[in-house]
Amino acid sequence: MIAVLGASGFIGTYLVDELIKEGKEVLACGRNEDAKTYYEKNNIIFEKVDIACKNDFDRLKKYDIDSVVLLAALLPANVKEDNVYNYINTNVIGTVNTLEFCRKNDVETIIFTTTYADVQNKWSDVEPITEETIRDYKYTGDHSVYVFSKNMATDLIKHYSDKYGLRGVVFRLPPVYGVGPHSCIYVDGKKYVSGFQIFIEKAMAGEEIEIYGDHNIFRDVVYVKDVVRGIILAIDNINTKGLYNMGSGVKLTLKKQVEDIVEMFSPLDNKSKIIYRRDRPNNSKSYVLDISKAKNDFGYVPQYADFKKLLEDYKEELRMDRFEHLKKRSIK
Repeated sequence: MIAVLGASGFIGTYLVDELIKEGKEVLACGRNEDAKTYYEKNNIIFEKVDIACKNDFDRLKKYDIDSVVLLAALLPANVKEDNVYNYINTNVIGTVNTLEFCRKNDVETIIFTTTYADVQNKWSDVEPITEETIRDYKYTGDHSVYVFSKNMATDLIKHYSDKYGLRGVVFRLPPVYGVGPHSCIYVDGKKYVSGFQIFIEKAMAGEEIEIYGDHNIFRDVVYVKDVVRGIILAIDNINTKGLYNMGSGVKLTLKKQVEDIVEMFSPLDNKSKIIYRRDRPNNSKSYVLDISKAKNDFGYVPQYADFKKLLEDYKEELRMDRFEHLKKRSIK
């Protein structure tokens, strides 16, 4: 059985859905009551688990679990207050609780996700980020403590892997696109509509879209379904272990992102005009992840690396409106 911790969240929902389609035995775990209702309605076993609460893991002892996917986490985009205790309790203590459960109950595999901000100072338009890139991150800003907590969790997983023989797999994720409760995000405690959402809304209305600064700045983004496919491939391949970049491996420029959104979402008779504003600052920095290790080790090849293909599927997912509990988790 595969236990998904964080099954009430965005990636977790898509992962459980795909695992069920593949005929896997799945235990969905999370804190959200709406997710509990959703999963039980769909005849999927659900246990309410807060990973920061050690005793909650007692509910899992009755199941024959061989793999755990730890997606539950506290992220800066979801919080108003930059509280150190909350990050440590969820992302560090929660990981310890998960690892101890795995150790004591002979769980063979744990898969964990970390942040590409652990190498933020290494982002470059010249050199891609590899798994050998030395961590180099910021000590200020709303991502700093989050990065500290994720780094410690990653190191704990390696410790348990080396000491106890647990097969620990860590995926470094860039921004993950897909239908979920992230049209709005918090930045330094202030709520903003995400740039992706703004572009789509303007395109749908046929309004002008301004691109600030250098429109050739690029970044690596990954579609949620590619992340899910990578997780499943890693579970099934017993030789997979350690840190892996889990991106698209594609340099998506700001210009192409906006052009594709306009083509996909603007009305045919009222296409949005793109205005290039080099006079306005854009503090973004280019980066791309080298995904060759994941490809070589367990056959990871992203199916939605082409941003236009990603948008086509995203639009279809919006139309299908499959996961009602995700909408209820939108930031207020």
